[in-house]
Amino acid sequence: MKWLGALFSIFLFSFLYLPMLVLVVLSFNEAKRGSAWLGFSWKWYERLFHNPDLINPFFTSLEIALSSAVLSAFLGLCVGYLIVRGGKFNREAMSWASYLPIMLPEIVLGLSLLSFFVWIGFPLGRMSVLLGHVAFGTAYVAVLVRARLSQADPLLEDAAYDLGSNRRKTFIKVVLPQLTTTLISGMMMVFTLSFDDFIISFFLAGVGVTTLPMKVYSMLKFGVTPEVNALCALILMGSFLLVTTSLLYLRSLDGQRHV
Repeated sequence: MKWLGALFSIFLFSFLYLPMLVLVVLSFNEAKRGSAWLGFSWKWYERLFHNPDLINPFFTSLEIALSSAVLSAFLGLCVGYLIVRGGKFNREAMSWASYLPIMLPEIVLGLSLLSFFVWIGFPLGRMSVLLGHVAFGTAYVAVLVRARLSQADPLLEDAAYDLGSNRRKTFIKVVLPQLTTTLISGMMMVFTLSFDDFIISFFLAGVGVTTLPMKVYSMLKFGVTPEVNALCALILMGSFLLVTTSLLYLRSLDGQRHV
């Protein structure tokens, strides 16, 4: 049975990562169309950095994703804390509200946000896309914070109150350090979801705002150029470095706790 497990593992990792490897290899291919290898070349990376049609949407998506990650972490922390430590009404209302954006299909969430923004007269653009991403990002962070706080020992907070600490100091010095890894994980999740989002961005972008997924989708009508492969390869490498750095950081935090 060991060989069967090894075979399944090889198939699983090949299915997940082989397409990424093929994309990276094709980004260095001399050929403009097709998968036939015509030689090694850096020209698609050179053209990428001189192509504002791809660079501008990339920085738009990057800006929105970073902003939504920070805002979602703050709001998700507040919502998750109220669910676990708040009153009965707050726990029930916030718990129901935090799960709804996750369970709703993206097309429903995007259309409802579009209708709401049009109804209140809010202009569609970069800010509307950011608010749409924060709407579902907050829910993901709140669920993570709720799960972590449910496992935390409330006696630590009671001990801080007994020693004369107020609610603000107890939250900063006792509760927040226990949620550091959770918030980092939540921000990474929201950043990835926001950067890759197409449906909600498509509904809320308006005129003049184009995210990278929207740009790549529009290019499918005329064929995706190898410059897109080069851009995706750079994003893949950046994501790998980001995940590696965050794992090393989280491991260092765990090591400090055990000292």
